[in-house]
Amino acid sequence: AAALADAGFVVAALNHPGDTWRDTSRTDSLSVLVERPADISRLIDYMLDGWPDAPRIDAQHIGLYGFSFGGYTGLAVIGGNPDLRKSLPNCATSSLLACKQLESGEAPGQLIKPDPRVKAAVIVDPYPAFVFPEKNLKRTTIPVQLWSSDPAQNADGLSGCCAAAVKQGLPVPDYHFVANARHFSFLATCTLKEAQANPAVCTDAPGFDRVDFHRNLHADIVAFFRKHFAESANP
Repeated sequence: AAALADAGFVVAALNHPGDTWRDTSRTDSLSVLVERPADISRLIDYMLDGWPDAPRIDAQHIGLYGFSFGGYTGLAVIGGNPDLRKSLPNCATSSLLACKQLESGEAPGQLIKPDPRVKAAVIVDPYPAFVFPEKNLKRTTIPVQLWSSDPAQNADGLSGCCAAAVKQGLPVPDYHFVANARHFSFLATCTLKEAQANPAVCTDAPGFDRVDFHRNLHADIVAFFRKHFAESANP
């Protein structure tokens, strides 16, 4: 977010109700998977119509960045159309609460609608990815920069799990595989206090330099959006 703001973009981030670091009461539930894409559309509505500086935004150049569950959210927003139903392949054996709910007969409470206002997206280690049929992903039409961590680091069950499968469905993604990166290597570098409190999130593979990696990651993301937004005066 800071890198994009420093590059001149207007950046908005949100907390998804029931699925934030302060409130995990509904994390990985079916309701959250359904509501997350709608939350993005509500945010865009606010930024274009309610935010005091809304006139500064070029409504034709709206981009999205999503990591992990945010990657799932981004794929749904750009038209990936997740398949949330009972007996979904890979869901029966998944630990996701949403899968347990689907297998018990629950159904999504509302339709998941894409938002055509998003014109480019950066998707990082999307999870869960098995809810996106390849045929649905192939219907997406906007430019996508897709990032993957390394399955060789998959002791956490997330690293390298998902982006490669998504890549097969997306039409010509700008694909980046990051050797030795763990899933959480895409999060900002931790402070000493954060590393002590949450070593699983803050510890990288031996020899992996998160600071140097993020320098390159930020540069590539900024370049991607500039390329597809053609250096608008109000990006």
